[in-house]
Amino acid sequence: MPQDYTLPIIIGYDAVTLREKVDLLAAGQRLDELGELRSLSALNEKIALLRLIGRLDEAFDMANAALRQARFTGSREELAASRIRRAQVMQFQGKLDEAASELTHCVLEAETHEWSAVAAFARENRGKVLFEQGDLEGALADLTAAVFLREKAGASVEHLEGSLLAVAVVESFIAERGQAR
Repeated sequence: MPQDYTLPIIIGYDAVTLREKVDLLAAGQRLDELGELRSLSALNEKIALLRLIGRLDEAFDMANAALRQARFTGSREELAASRIRRAQVMQFQGKLDEAASELTHCVLEAETHEWSAVAAFARENRGKVLFEQGDLEGALADLTAAVFLREKAGASVEHLEGSLLAVAVVESFIAERGQAR
């Protein structure tokens, strides 16, 4: 369900922060191409691009607009995906508790309705928030669940790559912490 429009713009993942590495030129060009488009899919892509290039206030405003549009014209599944995108922006703004709370609601709703792709999207992002909060075990549980949910939803290797890397990074942090004791 949640499409990842940014895969060609993401050039890797930071093995310390779990955040995406971005081709800034390509991201800027894609934003220019999208121009003033206001469809829900265009708004979702703009939110991701703005977040990735660090224009967080604009991304948050656009996420709220997409949320309103999804509430009035989309399905409940699209609304949940919009809430996840807004929570991603909150995470990047440093609002970790708010992002975690929003993502928890999204995980529960998506799993209740068996929306595997949306549940994976929510779990992966909640895992990243938990990682930033220092809850490595919680992060590992969510990120591992995201991998299984993505596989269940038939995700491509490219979509699984980021999730698998995140699992490996968190496992290495847990192992390092165990050795330090």
